[in-house]
Amino acid sequence: MYDVAASGAGFAGVTYSAFSGWADRPGDFAPMLEGELTCDIAVVGGGYAGIAAALRLAERGADVVLLESGFCGWGGSSRNAGYLSNALAGDPQLLNMLYARRLPHLIRYADSAARFTEELIGRLAIDCDYEPTGNVIAAVSPGQLRRTRRNAEILRGAGADVEFVEGRDFGLPQTFLGGVFERAGGLLNPGKFALGLREVLLASGVRTYERTTVRAVEPHATGAVVSVPGGRVRAERVILATNAYSRDLAIAPKRMVTPIWTSLVETEPVDPERLAATGWTRRVGIITPHTILENYRPTPRGTVMFGTRRLRTAPGALGVREPDDAVVADLVRGFHERFPSLSDIAPQRAWGGWIAMTSSLLPVAGEAAKNVFYAIGCNGHGLAQSPYLGTLLADRLAGDRMHDDLAAVWRARPRFAPPVLSAPTLHAAWTVDRIADRLHRRRA
Repeated sequence: MYDVAASGAGFAGVTYSAFSGWADRPGDFAPMLEGELTCDIAVVGGGYAGIAAALRLAERGADVVLLESGFCGWGGSSRNAGYLSNALAGDPQLLNMLYARRLPHLIRYADSAARFTEELIGRLAIDCDYEPTGNVIAAVSPGQLRRTRRNAEILRGAGADVEFVEGRDFGLPQTFLGGVFERAGGLLNPGKFALGLREVLLASGVRTYERTTVRAVEPHATGAVVSVPGGRVRAERVILATNAYSRDLAIAPKRMVTPIWTSLVETEPVDPERLAATGWTRRVGIITPHTILENYRPTPRGTVMFGTRRLRTAPGALGVREPDDAVVADLVRGFHERFPSLSDIAPQRAWGGWIAMTSSLLPVAGEAAKNVFYAIGCNGHGLAQSPYLGTLLADRLAGDRMHDDLAAVWRARPRFAPPVLSAPTLHAAWTVDRIADRLHRRRA
């Protein structure tokens, strides 16, 4: 069980949160599990995928138990940047090289995910400040601009709903030259979305237990036993929706995901006229095509939120973590580089969360062992993809044929390549990005 209350002060007086800057923690919790239960399906993990899977299974008449170590929405679901994107993770040229024949199917999966989650927000009437603005992968150098132009061609050729746009004409800040506009999706408050899903879950027929850490999942011929400190659940089948925390469970396939810590910073409110003076006249989320992306977006609070740029990993238990001073300082430096006229705007708070990265850069679903299934690893694109992936797996377990979009990411065998993301490789990627930025500034 994780401590969800910690927070403190950090770099330049920025308030650090061990939860999220998007929403407050809930005032009460679902009960902890004590004793023994039986059910049709047990869901381990109360993030987007787990909640969506549990809700769909309950709608279809299954007796469902959901187990969450903190509170539902406590993890990356409520901490991310709030981009509802119809994109895949990874550079399109790399994806086209690795998965040329599969790419149209993967593009369809990602686009369907964004549209599904958009529809889910409306159907469940979740107030999460959703704005269907689309998002832009925006270049900050001529080299990046040439690459994004080529990426737009590849994506359109594979069926993606994108177009190449020029920065000034499109209403991007002056330092962003143009890029790939993703028409589907937009911006929202992920904390309000995650906690809104939690409210729907708690009002449903799903038996939900919070502050209940799963210690083990043991499959057997007719089901599986899920063990927690205060008891256990006997289920016919189990869904692992544990994402970055998957390696805490021995049943999870080895090397399936690498947990990566991403950080976010939010400024004090910015006068709309000053923001418009930067050239940012179109309310749209911006992502850069660096090796490690940067993201910049406006919020309904009149602030600017930015993040990623520098990543961390951890060899051991994840647990509670606050932002790193060096990372926050680097993020603020990046904000000043992209928005030099706003260099006097102070950062006011920072937070972060764990995401799950896969070696393939693709999400994964499959069967970990007999009667134990997983839907995991959206590589930083889980806001759109995790609810969809959880729902697709739920439909499969409810007896439907495998949906084409689930088949696009299904792993017939739970075997995974060695992880490519480590502390040295992440630092090397950050160094390459900073050298490229420095060279561009010298040529400008």
